[in-house]
Amino acid sequence: MIATGPDARIPLPLAGGLGLQLAGLVLPGIVLIPVIVYRGAHQSEGVLLWAVFASVVVCGAATALQSLRLGRFGAGYLIPTGTSGPSIAVAIAALEAGGPSLLAALVVALALFQFAFSARLALFRRVLTPAVTGSVIMLVPVTVMPVIFDQLGSVPEGGSAAGGPLSALATLAAVVGITLKARGALRLWAPVVGIVAGTLVASAFGLYGIDRVADAPWVGLPDAEWPGVDFRFGDAFWALLPAFLFIAAVCTIQTVSGAVAIQRVSWPGPRAVDFRAVQGAVAADSAGNLLSAVAGTMPVGFRPAGASMVEITGVASRSIGIALGMALIVLACLPKALAVVLAIPGPVVATFITVMMATVFMIGVKVVAQGGIDYRKGMIVGIAFWTGVGFENGVVFPEFIAGLTGGLPPNGMIAGGVVAIVATLLAELTRARRSRLEVAFDRFALGELRDFVTGFAKRCGWDGAMAARLDAVSEETLLTLLAAVGTDPDAGPRRLLVAARREDGGATLEFVAAPADGNLQDRIAVLGEAGTDDALEREVSLRLLRHLASSVRHQQYYDTDVVMVRVESPMPGSSPGSQ
Repeated sequence: MIATGPDARIPLPLAGGLGLQLAGLVLPGIVLIPVIVYRGAHQSEGVLLWAVFASVVVCGAATALQSLRLGRFGAGYLIPTGTSGPSIAVAIAALEAGGPSLLAALVVALALFQFAFSARLALFRRVLTPAVTGSVIMLVPVTVMPVIFDQLGSVPEGGSAAGGPLSALATLAAVVGITLKARGALRLWAPVVGIVAGTLVASAFGLYGIDRVADAPWVGLPDAEWPGVDFRFGDAFWALLPAFLFIAAVCTIQTVSGAVAIQRVSWPGPRAVDFRAVQGAVAADSAGNLLSAVAGTMPVGFRPAGASMVEITGVASRSIGIALGMALIVLACLPKALAVVLAIPGPVVATFITVMMATVFMIGVKVVAQGGIDYRKGMIVGIAFWTGVGFENGVVFPEFIAGLTGGLPPNGMIAGGVVAIVATLLAELTRARRSRLEVAFDRFALGELRDFVTGFAKRCGWDGAMAARLDAVSEETLLTLLAAVGTDPDAGPRRLLVAARREDGGATLEFVAAPADGNLQDRIAVLGEAGTDDALEREVSLRLLRHLASSVRHQQYYDTDVVMVRVESPMPGSSPGSQ
C-alpha cells in the first residue's frame, strides 16, 4: 500500500516516473508559450531559443522550490510551475516597446508585487474566499480548452486525416479506462499509458515527428542572449506597469486557487486549508519570476497539472514535485529528449490535457462546495463563471470591451475572477456592520471580552441564553488559542482583535491573533485522539467549543491567526449549551 500524503516517502522509481509524466504534460506549454510571445514580438531566433531554455530551467527550479518549502518560500505540495498564459499579451507589448530588457524590468516589478502580496495575504482573506478561488479554478479549463481543441486537428502536412481522431480516441480510452477500472499500481501509470497508446496509433499513420528527434543533438545549450534589466524607468515602463500589476494579481489568484486545490486533494480526508502553505506558494512564484527577470525571459506561474495528477493517481508526495523540477532542468540541457516530448502529435497531447482539465474543473467545484454554499455564494459563483464563459467566447459587448482593453482579446478567467471579487466585496459591504474590540492577547482580556459580547447581544435584541452562549464561545476560543500559542518571552506583546456581526439569525465571531501551533478546525474534527493530561485538558475545551458553535474555521498565516466561529441563536427557554 502506497502512502499518499504530501509527507509520504514513495519509491524513487515511482517518484521519477510520475515526475517524468508531469514533465511531459507541462513541458509543451512551457516551451510553446515563449515561442508564441517572442515570435509574435518579432524577436531574433537567438533571443527566442535563450528564452525557451531559461523558461524551462526557471520553471524546474520554481517547481522544486514549491515542493521543498525553504523557510517561507514554497508550499510543501506538488505545484508545477509553467510559463504564464495570462501574460502573453502584455509580454508581447513589452518586447515590442523596449525589447527583452524592458520586459525584464517589468517582470521584476511583478515579482515584488507578488512577494508583498504573499507577506500580507491575511489582509485579503475576505476577498480570496472559497467562492472566488473555486470560480477561478473552474474557469481555468474554460480559458485553456479553445486552444487545446484547436490542437485536435493539428496533423502534419501529408499525414492521414484518420490518424488524428483515432490517436485521440486511443489516448482517451486508455486514460479513462485505466483510471476508472484499474486498481493499485496500474492506475498510477494511466496518464503515461494513454500517451504511449495514442502515440503508437499516431505513428502508424505517420504523425509522429521522428525526423525532429533524429536531427536534435543529445546534449547542448543555446548561445547566451542575456538582455540585462532596463532600470531607466522610461515612459514605456510606466505605461505598461499597471497592466503587469494586474496580471500579477491574476497570476496570484491562480496560485492561491491552485494551492487551495492541491491541499484539498492531497490528504485522504477533509482538512482545513493551511494558508501558510498558500503564502509559501505565492512567495515561491515571486522567486520564480525574479529568476525569470534575471534570466531574461517571461513570467512564470501556477499550472493545474499537479492537482489533476494527484486526483487521478492518488499519490501526493512532494517527492514527485522535486523529481519534476529536476527533470525539467535536465530536459532543458538535452535537446533530443526535449524533441521526443515535443514530437508527440497534437491530438494526443490535446486529448490528455482535456482529461486533466476535466479533473481541474471538478476540483474547483469541490473547493466551492467545501467552503459552504448559501444563496449569496451560489449567486457569486454562478455569475462569475458564466461571465467568464461569455468573455472567453467574445460574446459580451465585444466592441465595447475591445475599446476598454486596447484591442487585446478578453480573457475569461480574468473577467470571471474580477466579477467574483467585486461581487464578494459588494456582499461584504451590504452585510450588517461589525462590532469590534481590540485587547491584549492574554487571559486578562477575558473580562473585556465578556463585556463586549454581552453588549453585542443586547444591541442585537437577544436574550440571556444567546448572550451566555456567545460568552462561553468567546472564552473557549481565546483560551484555546492561548494554550496553542504558549508563552514566548521573545515574541513581544500580542494583540487580539475581535469582530462580531449578526448574520442570518445567528452571530459570527472573528478572532484575529498571533500565530498558533496546530489548526483548531482540524483538532475539533479529530477529537479523541489525544493521550496526555495536557492534551485531554485542551480536548475538553475543544469539545465545549464544538458543542456551542455550529462551525469553526481556522485560517493560519505566518503573521496572523484568524478563527471564525458561527453561533446559532438557541431556541427560547433552552440552556446555553443545548442544541
